[in-house]
Amino acid sequence: MRYFTDHGLPLVQLKERRRELVVALQNRIGPIDDEELLKIAAIQQTISAFEDVIADLDAEMLDRAA
Repeated sequence: MRYFTDHGLPLVQLKERRRELVVALQNRIGPIDDEELLKIAAIQQTISAFEDVIADLDAEMLDRAA
């Protein structure tokens, strides 16, 4: 599979932010707030949406190149 650019989307930054939030929860003692889980869920949804957009853009680039 060929990998193209991220098309200017902040995918790497979002994945890093998600990782930071998850690590912070792993190191935490005590209950987890719903707000923290919602932040992670929102970031994950955004990541998934960006990955779909990137896949579509990559497919368009392949179609043009063929």
